[in-house]
Order: sequence, then structure tokens, then C-alpha cells
Amino acid sequence: MATMDIIYLRELKIETVIGVYDWEREIKQTLIFDLEMGFDIRKAAASDELADTLNYKAVAKRLIDYVSSTEFQLVESLAERCAEIIRHEFNVAWVRLSLNKKGAVRGATDVGVVIERGEKQ
Repeated sequence: MATMDIIYLRELKIETVIGVYDWEREIKQTLIFDLEMGFDIRKAAASDELADTLNYKAVAKRLIDYVSSTEFQLVESLAERCAEIIRHEFNVAWVRLSLNKKGAVRGATDVGVVIERGEKQ
């Protein structure tokens, strides 16, 4: 039976231009990302070498560089692109990505999307 380990990254805050309204196109807003990434860590556990695991610092840096330079209208579009980057550039079999656009709806503390891409093994 195959197993999947999960490497996670919580509350990664990235500022970017996002939104459909004119006022949103003129400011940067803070988005909050939570990631769960399926990755077999057994090789890294045995070797104790960073090269054998998913480098979550490298994932965070790549997302910060990408997201901060984009100007999407929809969080759905941005979430999809980020999931693609994680899966393809970091060889991640499965990702669950939560993108929170905090304070976007009056009366709600959080609003956003949660997507899963790939196959849990």
C-alpha cells in the first residue's frame, strides 16, 4: 500500500494586486496561503539531506516571487497557477492550496478558495 507524506506551509503572506474592482487594481492586498504538499519523505529521512526532500523554503520563495509580480483579477486564477508551479517545478504529486483574501467581504473574517490538484497516493 502506497503512503503519502505531507509537507505543509501555513499562513504564507504575500502582497499583490488582485481583484476586479477599480480600487483593487490600484493597491496591493495581502493574500494568505496555506499549503499541503504530498511528497515521499522516506529518502530524506534516511539520508538527512535537504536535497532529498521538498524544500519548503524554496517553494515559499518561488510563490512570493511569482504572486507579488502578478495582477490577477480572480483568486481562482491565481490559486490554479500556484498549484501548477508547485506540482510541476517541485515534483509534487498532490497539493491542497488554500488562498485567503482576508477582509474581502464585509462581516466575514476570511474569504477565498481551497483547491486540490494531483493524486493522493
